[in-house]
Amino acid sequence: VVDFGTATTFDAVDRHGNYIGGAIAPGLEVAVDSLSGRTAKLPRVELVVPPRAIGKSTIEAIRSGVLFGYVSLVEGMIARISAEMTEEEGGDCTVVATGGLAPTIAELTSVIHRVEPNLTLEGLRLIWNLNRA
Repeated sequence: VVDFGTATTFDAVDRHGNYIGGAIAPGLEVAVDSLSGRTAKLPRVELVVPPRAIGKSTIEAIRSGVLFGYVSLVEGMIARISAEMTEEEGGDCTVVATGGLAPTIAELTSVIHRVEPNLTLEGLRLIWNLNRA
C-alpha cells in the first residue's frame, strides 16, 4: 500500500494480512512547501501534471521535478519491495494507492494496480465493527 499523505508511506502486508514493515518518505505537498519555503526565488506551485519532463518555465520545472520525481521514487520503491516480497512470499504483489494525490500519481505509472481513496477510513470502520461488540 502506498499512501500519498503528509508523508508518502509504503506498507507491506503478506498474503495472510500481516503487516511486514514499510518505508517513509516526505509527502509531495511537504516537498513543494519545503522547496518554496527554503529557497529565495522558487514559488509555491499547485501540483498539476506538466506537459513534459523538461519544464519550459520555473513552475513547469518544479512540477516536473516533484511529480515525475515522485513517480520514479514510487516505481523504484515498489520494485525493491516487490523483489523482497517475492523472495519471502513467492508470487506477485498487488500495489494499492491511497491518499489525496493517489489518483494523480497512479495515472502516471503502471506499477499501481488499484486506487482506493478511502482505504484508511475503511480500515478504521472494519476495526470499529470488530470491537464494538
